[in-house]
Amino acid sequence: MTRRTRVGAGAGFAGDRIDPAVRLVEQAGLDHIVFECLGERTVAAGTLRRLSDPAAGYDPLLAARLTAVLPACRSAGTTLITNSGAANPEAAGELTGRVVARTGCGPVRLGVVTGDDVLDAVRRADPVVAETGRPVSAGPEPVSAHAYLGAEPVTEALEAGAGIVVTGRVADPSLYLGALRHDLGWDDGPHLSGIGTMVGHLLECAGQLTGGYFADPVTKPVPGLARLGFPFADVTADGRVELGKLASDGGRLDRRTCAEQLLYEVGDPAAYLTPDVTADFSGVTFRETGPDTVAAGGATGRTRPDRLKVTLGYRGGWVGEGQISYAGPRCLDRARLAGEIVRERLRDVHGIPEDDVEVEFLGAGAAHRGLAAPGDPVEVRLRVAARAPDRERADLVGWEVESLYTNGPAGGGGARAGAHEQVVVRSCLLDRALVRPVVTVTEVR
Repeated sequence: MTRRTRVGAGAGFAGDRIDPAVRLVEQAGLDHIVFECLGERTVAAGTLRRLSDPAAGYDPLLAARLTAVLPACRSAGTTLITNSGAANPEAAGELTGRVVARTGCGPVRLGVVTGDDVLDAVRRADPVVAETGRPVSAGPEPVSAHAYLGAEPVTEALEAGAGIVVTGRVADPSLYLGALRHDLGWDDGPHLSGIGTMVGHLLECAGQLTGGYFADPVTKPVPGLARLGFPFADVTADGRVELGKLASDGGRLDRRTCAEQLLYEVGDPAAYLTPDVTADFSGVTFRETGPDTVAAGGATGRTRPDRLKVTLGYRGGWVGEGQISYAGPRCLDRARLAGEIVRERLRDVHGIPEDDVEVEFLGAGAAHRGLAAPGDPVEVRLRVAARAPDRERADLVGWEVESLYTNGPAGGGGARAGAHEQVVVRSCLLDRALVRPVVTVTEVR
């Protein structure tokens, strides 16, 4: 009989829900559950937290996820894989050990994958920054540089007996491909790697595949969105793939949801570059084999790239923000006047240049950026944001917006203020030979 493994999606981004993952582990008979929790800004923001606190830098929801799902994983024999280590996988591993002890889920072998932090290598190699066309050394000093690792270290950790694998910046589909290679005995050839990358890419955003991002109440209705279920995939050693979800969960899984997710963030379906393979999705087909069950096939691949993508992070100063609502007749006119007042005061009283100030009218065309006429809204929310070199000056933005309460125009309400340090993200390519993943496996109790 052909070997088969079942992998499930536990999260599609850092702020994703936790309860669908728990239900999936408890009811779906998973061999592995993957929590994909990293974006480019996520890992750069983690670096900023680590600069302030050496024990920080991992996904803030890591402890909550582990506490909720580990007992079910241990009971079901499901391996947990996650890139929630973000900018500090070592600290994430230590936290995981504490959660294992607290929940009584030990003993278990824990694999921690490091080596994606390539800041020193970037400084030495001085590659060209994609967004500027100039070497890294020609611009500001980056505070972080994280290479996209592939599936190899995940497979290595599993082969060493890890029941939990915590990584930093491992590419989203590579988390799944690493598990498939381990379970199914796949080599790193481009054809099977292309199939595994298709599986990982379809599952990596979790609820997007089961209708979450797909949903529109008129044109594309999706049932049970408040209890949206996450997907899983059955994959055989000869490369057959069938996608599914729990029947008791909400959502929708069909050819249309799969087609949308397949093309998500893919510039060229015939040449999707990952650390493991140049995947070719141009021949992928989907066939509905039952309710919320879809067979996927046709993926293949070519030789993997010689260079790895690296996300560079820079300190970008602070952003201050203030919001206030106006409603009723001429609300847009009053919001526009309020925006002019705040812009003028930030310039003339506080010395913040106009070019560093952005004024938006939420509910009156802000998302369209002038491409559509605002019409005559019954309410509008003014948002003013400005760049500033420090927290003190950033806080002035919200203060000025809140001051509109009594200083006009009429009828403002619901003011809100805030400030945060900004992370600027850029990218470059680094020779694969300069990136050296490290896998450490220990037993935690």
